[in-house]
Amino acid sequence: MNALKQLFGGNTRQFGMVFALIALIVIFQIATGGLTLTPDNVINLFNGNAYVLILAIGMVLVIIAGHIDLSVGSIAAFVGIVVAMTMRDWGLPWYAGILVGLLLGALIGAWQGFWVAYVGIPAFIVTLAGMLIFRGANQFVGKSNTVPVPKDFQYIGAGYLPEIGPDTGYNNLTLLIGLIVVAAIIWGEIRSRRNNAALGAEVSPLWVSVLKLVLLSAAVLYATYLFATGRPGTSFPVPGLILGVLVLIYGFISSKTIVGRHVYAVGGNRHAAELSGVQSKKVNFLVMMNMAVLAGLAGMIFVGRSNASGPFDGVGWELDAIAAVFIGGAAVSGGVGTVVGSVIGGLVVAVLNNGLQLLGVGADLTQIIKGLFLLAAVAFDVYNKSQGKPSITGLLTRNFGRGKNAPVEQTSEVVPNTTKETISTEA
Repeated sequence: MNALKQLFGGNTRQFGMVFALIALIVIFQIATGGLTLTPDNVINLFNGNAYVLILAIGMVLVIIAGHIDLSVGSIAAFVGIVVAMTMRDWGLPWYAGILVGLLLGALIGAWQGFWVAYVGIPAFIVTLAGMLIFRGANQFVGKSNTVPVPKDFQYIGAGYLPEIGPDTGYNNLTLLIGLIVVAAIIWGEIRSRRNNAALGAEVSPLWVSVLKLVLLSAAVLYATYLFATGRPGTSFPVPGLILGVLVLIYGFISSKTIVGRHVYAVGGNRHAAELSGVQSKKVNFLVMMNMAVLAGLAGMIFVGRSNASGPFDGVGWELDAIAAVFIGGAAVSGGVGTVVGSVIGGLVVAVLNNGLQLLGVGADLTQIIKGLFLLAAVAFDVYNKSQGKPSITGLLTRNFGRGKNAPVEQTSEVVPNTTKETISTEA
């Protein structure tokens, strides 16, 4: 039993949402007669939901800090229409359009971050105002018209990894990325065992590590096979590649940097964090600005996939992103959550949507089922915490990429060990 707990990172409940994701995939695979795990469907699943998953990465940091952002859909739409019009009217190349979009997102985020961090208006109110302002700005600037974007720009939202090397019947670049991921997983496990042994910590039995590597490697290789064997001209989608890079970057920032630890500290207990030397205003400003930048990126990816920017882009996106974060294990009160957990929560929502569509379920019942699923996931976490137990997926990546100083999820709002000495020394 102890070995099994080590296999699952110390507690079998920590993979609750992963099990839920696997269960949904299996159920829909059977119910749809094998349509769920076809290469084309898996590719479309990632292509059609990458922008929501990118929003979830930014939203989890906002929620960890104790805030909420209702404006992300409107910001994405506004950035999309501005970028489309600058490329159409000013003749900007695609890369300049992307830079304009990121800069515009940063300016919007700085505007909202100023009101939240330095004026003290609750983020709920600021972003509610932003949702109205930038939705109206989208329709005002674009005059409620659809604005097409150049073919080169469409690549960031609808492109695929190119074909390289000899003709093997697969996309070689996708296969190469899959093998690199497997090698990284193996190296990470070996390094973890060596570090634990060097520090005198408990080292799990060898068969546990081998079984873990076999399961993870098999999952990665099977996904690689699906992406590499799609219809001609397709492979691993570019939006998925962008998402993967962002997960690595923000996973590192949130778990291994001073900025990430400060976000957790502010969300856990702002007053205690301030007494420990954390600049809460700076943290709040940064998370709001970062959210707007990622919203702008998500908007551009969606425009690239749609081939044009329209007046109804971004409607309801904030709700999907918030649902992904809470299903992924974040706490409403702040201080708890992980980047990878939020992405998994987003994949749960994406698979649920996709499976219900394949089964021909109407939009009305789909919304009802999604709402009940969200309510059940959060209620289960709340119940566990009321009983003094950890959340399902707050522990999901507790050991993933954790360094000696990575944040530890707590079931209370107070972040322990957040003393002036520890934070100031690390800073």
